[in-house]
Amino acid sequence: MKKSIWWSFIVLCIAVGFYPFIYFLMDRKFGLLSTKSELLLNDTLWNIGFYTHIIWGGVALLVGWTQFSKKWRTERLELHRRIGKIYVMSALLSAIGGIFIGFNATGGLISEVGFISLGAIWFITTLLAFLDIRNGKVLRHQKGMIYSYAACFAAVTLRLWLPLLIMAHQGDFVPAYRIVAWLCWVPNLVVAWVLVRRAKIP
Repeated sequence: MKKSIWWSFIVLCIAVGFYPFIYFLMDRKFGLLSTKSELLLNDTLWNIGFYTHIIWGGVALLVGWTQFSKKWRTERLELHRRIGKIYVMSALLSAIGGIFIGFNATGGLISEVGFISLGAIWFITTLLAFLDIRNGKVLRHQKGMIYSYAACFAAVTLRLWLPLLIMAHQGDFVPAYRIVAWLCWVPNLVVAWVLVRRAKIP
């Protein structure tokens, strides 16, 4: 059971990690961008924020899951450290981009606050976890990274929840998006808290 959950987790991380490439292969009105105005889509700063968020977020999602393998941490410590640096850089950049574009999130204030909060939590937990390992606080680092990747995994849970919410609202995207702006990450942090408690990480 645990092995099947682990492999499902990996498959979801990889699949959604590559998802941003779709935006380079299809018309710009694909997916979420179809809800944006032409004015916003032509805004240079917004585009920088958007592509920074999705590209580096994809990288963070693709490499981050490897850090939870105990075998990798013990037998390939140097590789663990190198991948960890890639994750931290990617997560921080994506979080900043996410916060910036969050101010123009579809759905207004509710969505904006939800996604800005997610970006801030992802940035803070990642930065603190990085500083902890720099200071030799291994257990606090592990705890922080569990919360950090829980926030990163919001990219996956958003894509799992959103179609269901749209169906529940009879195809109406906006109310579904307002809900998913919170639902994609709050339960993730609750799961992270449970994992930290079970692992008895102080």
